[in-house]
Amino acid sequence: MKYVVVTGGVVSGLGKGVTASSIGVVLKACGLRVTSIKIDPYLNTDAGTMSPFEHGEVFVLDDGGEVDLDLGNYERFLDIKLTRDNNITTGKIYQYVINKERKGDYLGKTVQVVPHITDAIQEWIERVAMIPVDGKEGPADVCVIELGGTIGDIESMPFIEALGQFSYRVGPGNFCLVHVSLVPVLNTVGEQKTKPTQHSVRGLRALGLTPNILACRSAKPLEENVKEKLSQFCHVPVSNIITLHDVTNIWHIPLLLMEQRAHEPLIKVLKLKGFAKEPMLEEWMRRAEICDTLQDPVRIAMVGKYTGFADSYLSVLKALLHASVACQRKLVVDWVASPDLEKHTEVEAPEVHKKAWDLLKAADGILVPGGFGDRGVEGKILAAKYAREHKVPYLGICLGMQIAVIEIARSVLNLPDANSTEFNPDTTTPCVIFMPEGSKTHMGGTMRLGSRRTYFNVPNCKAAKLHGNASFVDERHRHRYEVNPEMVPEFEKAGLAFVGQDETGKRMEIIELADHPYFIGVQFHPEFKSRPGKTSALFLGLIAASCRQLDSLPRHTLHCDNLTSRSISNSGSGATKAYWHGNLKKHTKSLANGNFHSNGNGVHHSNGNGVHAWRLERSTGIVFLWLCCFGHVNICSC
Repeated sequence: MKYVVVTGGVVSGLGKGVTASSIGVVLKACGLRVTSIKIDPYLNTDAGTMSPFEHGEVFVLDDGGEVDLDLGNYERFLDIKLTRDNNITTGKIYQYVINKERKGDYLGKTVQVVPHITDAIQEWIERVAMIPVDGKEGPADVCVIELGGTIGDIESMPFIEALGQFSYRVGPGNFCLVHVSLVPVLNTVGEQKTKPTQHSVRGLRALGLTPNILACRSAKPLEENVKEKLSQFCHVPVSNIITLHDVTNIWHIPLLLMEQRAHEPLIKVLKLKGFAKEPMLEEWMRRAEICDTLQDPVRIAMVGKYTGFADSYLSVLKALLHASVACQRKLVVDWVASPDLEKHTEVEAPEVHKKAWDLLKAADGILVPGGFGDRGVEGKILAAKYAREHKVPYLGICLGMQIAVIEIARSVLNLPDANSTEFNPDTTTPCVIFMPEGSKTHMGGTMRLGSRRTYFNVPNCKAAKLHGNASFVDERHRHRYEVNPEMVPEFEKAGLAFVGQDETGKRMEIIELADHPYFIGVQFHPEFKSRPGKTSALFLGLIAASCRQLDSLPRHTLHCDNLTSRSISNSGSGATKAYWHGNLKKHTKSLANGNFHSNGNGVHHSNGNGVHAWRLERSTGIVFLWLCCFGHVNICSC
């Protein structure tokens, strides 16, 4: 097993996760199998109880692990399925060691940070690195490890010591350290400054680790004299100093690494020459270029209560980006804080209230993501009501589905006290109730978590069609509350169809309104499985409906094996002539995620999860069209 460790210096938020993922993409393009581990030095055993405002979204894995959002980046970039053990935290390590001590495994010895904690870290890394994550048998060739935080943080010290010992343990040729650092430019001087990186590397070396490769974040490409200076003072060859400058979308990051031949020092240090081939990322290049040229916008109102921090909804954004590129649209996300839609805001801050409603009314589609707590719930209910009454495409995820049910109970069934017991335990009309298997005393890891199967019981519903008329779908869950099964008959009489249920038929998973262009709510989180080769069908449906392309979409869905000649074009026009050559699966590499700008006019570029490139002959000229197709697809060119 070969190990690539990615550390960060100077400041946090440099993009270590994207860098680690991009390194994995390049290594995978070299023909190597790659797995990933994220080390988080906080004391929490997992990310499940952490505030989205502080740490971004909680990413959920198939096995129910609640982990850091960077593991979502790894899964999207590398098209792999990780486990909860791929996220190491200080809390997990200390809990593991203390449990062993209580059982007497240390035979009365004094349990210390060194060697017991550091040994546990190394053993954990070696064990998890051997777990297959790409659907193939046997372990991967390379394990990319990201150390969270910044070099010098007190909480990271046991991991730094463990990694220093680990580099000696696995031996030369099996360990490569990539240090991501900042090279700032002072506006008054206009010169790229190397001193922060010099100090960061000096601190890293003082802790027992020497970087093999420097990945320098900067606004513009590093000048040659700057590279030479860094090489001299950081003891890293110039050829091993990589520039990660600002780009229009992060699809370009793996391309930057490839253009600068970053794979060569990686292969040299890891002694993989003869095993690794020359990386080929043509599909990445095409997708990055397409993302930069999209023109026609599609506006989606994201109605939530964590809108002040975009990372709180990172996977939702990525899934929207994938779907928007599939429909050849430039995604614009309008952030709508749900409390701003409520009546009390109209009294306290009328301008804020008006702005929020103006954004909602101007949107082509509305999305209400998951969340917890009662703050902003009434605003989300109002958003669902507006979408239902004005026939605006709507997708509700987890809580977004539950509030849609509450809204219909209040407005259609005339049950004004309808609510969730999460928000009003004493409600006389509990539309949403606490799940019987849940815990009300322990918060961490006690929800309904991980991949669960949902069965379609209405074959002709939109959700089933979008999934290629499949009989079931496996999606990831994270919730404590569910629709009250006793009220289902009343809702069905009112026209609300529960088209997806669990294996018992008692847990409602998907709702639809038949007389609406696109009004779907799901109890699960489809955004977590959005991949470069497998776009979330429900997000694709939302974007297509928002672009008035839904009618032409179902023939390009989950389980189709071949693309037909009718396409989803920028103009939504009819048939085009397609020419097929080969199988795209042979040529496609893993994709990066899109970049986004969170202002009202921001362009959200996507990695086109499940979107494959082909050329079409049209009267207006030659264009690239990206269609979402799940399974085997072909690439065609004119």
